[in-house]
Order: sequence, then C-alpha cells, then structure tokens
Amino acid sequence: MLAAVLLASCGEYQKLLKSKDPEAKFEAALRYFDAGQYVRSQTLLDDVSAYYKGTERAQDVIIYLARSYMGQKSWAQAADYFQAYLRNYPKGRYAAEAAFQSGHCYYLDAPDARLDQDITVKAIDAYQFFIDTYPDNAYVQQAYKEQNDMYDKLAYKELLSARLYYNLGTYLGNNYLACEITAKNALKDYPGCAWQEELNWLIFASKVKQTENSVDSRKLERAREAEDEYYSFVTSFPESKRRREAEKMHKDLQKILNTK
Repeated sequence: MLAAVLLASCGEYQKLLKSKDPEAKFEAALRYFDAGQYVRSQTLLDDVSAYYKGTERAQDVIIYLARSYMGQKSWAQAADYFQAYLRNYPKGRYAAEAAFQSGHCYYLDAPDARLDQDITVKAIDAYQFFIDTYPDNAYVQQAYKEQNDMYDKLAYKELLSARLYYNLGTYLGNNYLACEITAKNALKDYPGCAWQEELNWLIFASKVKQTENSVDSRKLERAREAEDEYYSFVTSFPESKRRREAEKMHKDLQKILNTK
C-alpha cells in the first residue's frame, strides 16, 4: 500500500511538472510544503513565479520559496528570497517574518570564526533592521540573543588573532604589541562580549612580555604600564583561573619596579 501511495504521489508530481495550469501548481506547492516535501514545493513555485509576478499572489510565492529553502536548510538561498521580499514588499503582510528570518538564515549560515565573516555581519545588520522596525515583535528577544552571538563570533575572531600574535612573540618584530592592540580594539568594538577575560589577560600578559624584552631606558615605564593592567585584570576578574599566574607575574614586575 505504501509503495502504491508513493507511486501515485510521484505520478501526480510528474503530471504537475508538465501541467500548464499555474493555479494547480501553486496549490500543490503549498500542499507539498505542509507535508514537508520542500524540494517539490520549491520546484513548483519556481515554475509559477514568473506567471504571478506583479499580482497579489506574488507575495505568497516569494515567501513560500523562502520557507521551502529553509526547509531544505539552504540558508543562503532562503535569505536571498526573504531579502527579495523586503525589497519588493517593504510593507507587505509577511514583512516582519521576512525581516526576522533573513537575519536568522544568515545566523544559521555564518561560518566558523576562522573564516571570512561577511555573512556574520549580514546577520547583525539584518537583525538590527528587524529590531528597529518591529520593536514589539515576539521574536525581538531571540533576535537580540542571536545578534549577540554574532558579535561574540566577531570578537572571537579577534581573540584568535591576538592569541596568534602573542604566540609569535618577537618573531620578525614586536608581536606582543600587535597582540595588545588587537585585544584592546576587540574590547572597544565588542563591549560585553563573551571573551572579555581572555582579551584582558592577553593585554596584561603582552605588557609583561614587552617589559621583559625592553631596553633598560624603557623598562621602568613599561613595568608600570604592565602593573596597571595587572590591577585592572584582578579587579575585573577576581575569580579568574589565571589569578595565581597573574600574581606571580606581578611579583616579577615588582622586582623591576623596586630596583629602579
């Protein structure tokens, strides 16, 4: 019986593909969508999209195409259709959904922090548009949360760069200074990010390394700067797992400070 049903369904779908009746294709596309058969739904909607262009039904075609791509987890294509809907129908009946879901699709499509983050930035911008345009929408809190996740991802990318500079040390230059600058910029650009403790630690540790590698004429000044970063770190993160290590490094700094 199951085989018979599947064969009948397949036969119906093949007839629809050959059909010249856009209404039949559109109605069938919605049925396939409701049944979770997103590829069939998308294919039929693609077939009728030109026919309905400029009509009231065009809104339904675009939004169901976007939803069908979401059902296939084709996030980039879904986002493109949600954005197309917003361009064509900024005040349309699905505009709020399109605004949120475009951000959500970019969010789901955002790559690992080690890769290019253009999509992450698109997610942030799309969510901001949604939040600004529909501040009372039920999905605003989710938009805020996922937008913050994207900011954390950008901050993490900067953290990876800062770690790399720190590990390179004095190889081909003062990479400790590059680490310090990168970490400070990350804290400035992404305040409240999830990586504040490690970024602050890298600033302090880089200051210590720069002190250790400094010429005598600059050593005292750099030791004082490093000590300032120590107090900032232990005040901001008193329960840090690096507290003991920080205190040991501070004692080494005091040896320099007390001999100058």
